[in-house]
Amino acid sequence: MFFSPTISYLISRGHNLHILCLSIGNADGMGNARKHELYKACAVLKVPLQKVNVLDRPELQDGFGQIWDHNLLARIIKEEVSRHEIDVIITFDGYGVSGHCNHCDVHYGVRRLLQENPQSLQAWELVSTNIFRKYSGPIDIWLSMLLAIKDTDRMHCLLNEQPKKSFHAMSEHSSQWVWFRKLFVSFSSYTYVNTLRKINV
Repeated sequence: MFFSPTISYLISRGHNLHILCLSIGNADGMGNARKHELYKACAVLKVPLQKVNVLDRPELQDGFGQIWDHNLLARIIKEEVSRHEIDVIITFDGYGVSGHCNHCDVHYGVRRLLQENPQSLQAWELVSTNIFRKYSGPIDIWLSMLLAIKDTDRMHCLLNEQPKKSFHAMSEHSSQWVWFRKLFVSFSSYTYVNTLRKINV
């Protein structure tokens, strides 16, 4: 959900996009259902299913208190990068939008990979915003654009040209599609705009 503007932007411009999901989200025992829901959501966003890889490893289980090993994450991501000849990675920043520990771990796994391969890869992080901007909906587009203009070498602001499609994609996650998530998708600035910042190590 958080990356839907980025996904829509890249797909609409013909980029060769691959999605790596490092967990099936089994914290509530609904991992298999959520895996298939992710596939359906990606189909709505026009991501070919053969380019979506969802992992289910015992060392990478979803949930608060489940700490993921950064070295393991770096190895897994490196394998994916090599397999598909990827030269740009887009991931969470150190706060992971919501502060979820698994989001944060993925960020540090990518940083570990960059430290090992400083010349061959480029990585960008989704900038976490404060709570007021996070729930300001499309209003945050203007502030995001203004902040990105100030540092065009390190920041890019990607607009979601079809926010209704993001809403439809999230609705495919039927196991999680409860009233407060419907409100979140409607009012979250992440439905309308993503600010990406280059990761330097």
